[in-house]
Amino acid sequence: MEQRIVLKTKGLVKNYYIGRSIVVPALRGVDLKIYEGEFIAIVGPSGSGKTTLLNMLGLLDRPTAGQIYVDGMEVSSLNDNQLSEIRLRKIGFIFQYYNLMPILTALENVEMPMVLAGLPKKERIKRAKELLKAVGLERFIRHKPNEMSGGQQQRVAIARALANNPSIVLADEPTGNLDTKTSEEIIKLLGRINREKGTTLVVVTHDPDIAEKAHRILQIRDGILKEVVA
Repeated sequence: MEQRIVLKTKGLVKNYYIGRSIVVPALRGVDLKIYEGEFIAIVGPSGSGKTTLLNMLGLLDRPTAGQIYVDGMEVSSLNDNQLSEIRLRKIGFIFQYYNLMPILTALENVEMPMVLAGLPKKERIKRAKELLKAVGLERFIRHKPNEMSGGQQQRVAIARALANNPSIVLADEPTGNLDTKTSEEIIKLLGRINREKGTTLVVVTHDPDIAEKAHRILQIRDGILKEVVA
């Protein structure tokens, strides 16, 4: 049975502009296929285009040229509201600096995507508690971010990324702000989510331990993508 492609790009170009005349190319014609249930690591030096590519895959930014397909749908021409709806339903995000709301508890932070999706309160709370338990934080549901360690905050961020049961999770340097032991725990947790839930996982990373666990490693340099063959 042929694997389903969940993310695809064709000739993806992203340029940034300084003033009127200086063009800074971030992506130079990226062709990419990511299959359902894959764990992909995107590696490369600083400034190579890794985060730009992740932002494109997550529909957080628009390409200068080329196409992006999510579950077979070409999305480059959709309006902002349509893109927001796809992000909400299909894509979860994990950031290096957690991006948690400081005034909200762990439970409330995990609830947020479900609030946006219009889930009833009782269902939201039940699911948020289940997710926090799954990431080992059932005793911290009433804690606010400043009452938790970096690793605990990242676990909350992972639970939040899974709130609407997305088929795709995109992570930008998820261990970049953590010590070695905590990084190992987060890597194991992401691997478990990929294996047990079949969630497609795309991780931008400098961490060789994450890359080692991935099914495929894609290297980007000067905006050009190539696959690393083991």
